Amino acid sequence: MDVQMRHRGREAALRMLYQADLSGDPVEEVISAFFAGDLAEDLGDLSPEARAFAERLVRGAWRRRDEIDGLIARGSAHWRIERMAAVDRNVLRLALYELLEEPATPAAVILDEAVELAKRYGGEESGAFVNGVADGIRRRLASGDLVRGEPGTGA
Repeated sequence: MDVQMRHRGREAALRMLYQADLSGDPVEEVISAFFAGDLAEDLGDLSPEARAFAERLVRGAWRRRDEIDGLIARGSAHWRIERMAAVDRNVLRLALYELLEEPATPAAVILDEAVELAKRYGGEESGAFVNGVADGIRRRLASGDLVRGEPGTGA
């Protein structure tokens, strides 16, 4: 799958995570509604691979959101997850899930994509906020300073 298709897949995944987060609807219903309606129309023609990628990201990030939210909370000083902008929170969930579960994708690519999504869909400071939090968590995980499943991570 080419870079553009992966980008569109991430964009679709962010939109679905955001919808599930705000609506409280089951993630499977959100996925079905997203692709059944015209919600994905402006993303262009998503290939079957890009759609499968988006669905894998959404399901995985949603399934592991307690653990990921714990990592975000521990990695973002002075910010409670529920007080973060919904776009920022869901971009971080998406990026951290991908960092944890998609080892074939370089961390720099994941972080660059997260920043771009935050800039496009978030507020004025979203790109810098997402970059700082996600990169800090990535570094702390890599150094062993922050451990998955540690008390306080929600795992």
